Amino acid sequence: MELLVLIIVLAVVVVFGVASAVRVVPQARRYNVERFGRYRTTLQPGLNFIIPMVDRINTKLDVREHVFTSQPQPVITQDNLVVNIDTVLYYQITDPRAAAYEVANYLQAIDQLTVTTLRNVIGSMDLESTLTSREVINAQLRTVLDDATGKWGIRVNRVEIKAIDPPSTIKEAMEKQMRAERDKRAVILHAEGERQSKILTAEGTRQQEILEAQGNQQAMILRADGEARAIERVFQAVHQNNADPKVLAYKYLETLPHLADGPNNTFWVIPGELTEAIRSVTGAFGDYSRTGAVPPADRDHGDRPAELDHDGHRELTAADPFTADPAAAAQQVAQQAEAAVEDAKAEAAAAENRSGPER
Repeated sequence: MELLVLIIVLAVVVVFGVASAVRVVPQARRYNVERFGRYRTTLQPGLNFIIPMVDRINTKLDVREHVFTSQPQPVITQDNLVVNIDTVLYYQITDPRAAAYEVANYLQAIDQLTVTTLRNVIGSMDLESTLTSREVINAQLRTVLDDATGKWGIRVNRVEIKAIDPPSTIKEAMEKQMRAERDKRAVILHAEGERQSKILTAEGTRQQEILEAQGNQQAMILRADGEARAIERVFQAVHQNNADPKVLAYKYLETLPHLADGPNNTFWVIPGELTEAIRSVTGAFGDYSRTGAVPPADRDHGDRPAELDHDGHRELTAADPFTADPAAAAQQVAQQAEAAVEDAKAEAAAAENRSGPER
């Protein structure tokens, strides 16, 4: 019976010893082993064996990348403004032995080192540079922290500034400045728009006036060309057909009634050539009775109905019909001329009929 109890006790001791000697390390973990209080080795992931009652595990470290967020820290800028800066660090343990034995608390050490480095970097920059130079600050922080934490077995992969909070008075001033800048831009854009609109309007008006002037010029040129061609054709027709003074006198009389047209015509000067034109038309057909013209025989003796003044116009007397009503007198003269022409046409037609049988 005593032998059985001894065997059971030995079996329990063996099982406990084996269990104490076997250590299973998970992936991405590192265990530091001490033997009699002195660092011996670092257990890697997998199945590991230690000596019970001699070796013991001191620290268990995670070698994955970690994120550490520090509390907002007040920092004074070069222009003596206090800003609160919040940073985020991404670090990784590369040497478990150094992380366990070179520094007592590596997280606190990294936090304090970050604060002191920020104060050194921000202290050499003004507020405007601080707000616009985050990449520069991040690069300087990463360089300093990586150099300092290398002996601790820690590598700082990234340092990011999460927030920069200036004082409330500075925020209000910045908002006013931003609002003023935006108002300035709006005014400038509005003025530029009005300026461009006026320029385009002036250019359009100028182009319109130029086109209208060119159009008027072309129209006047065309009208002048048309009138010139019409006068040229009339002149050629008169000369080619060898028009005698009788035809010209008739056209002269035909135009006279138009001189009296208009409600405001109260004075009309009768040209001195009027009676001569009537005599030319009536004398062409030998009829002197309708117009009161003097026969050629009487004209030869110097018996004229009226004398011309020094301006070449006929002198009117009180008994002359042109003195009482110039328009009616002109119309009467035109009617007499037309009657004389009609009589001449009738006599010419009768003469042609008489000459027909003789032919």
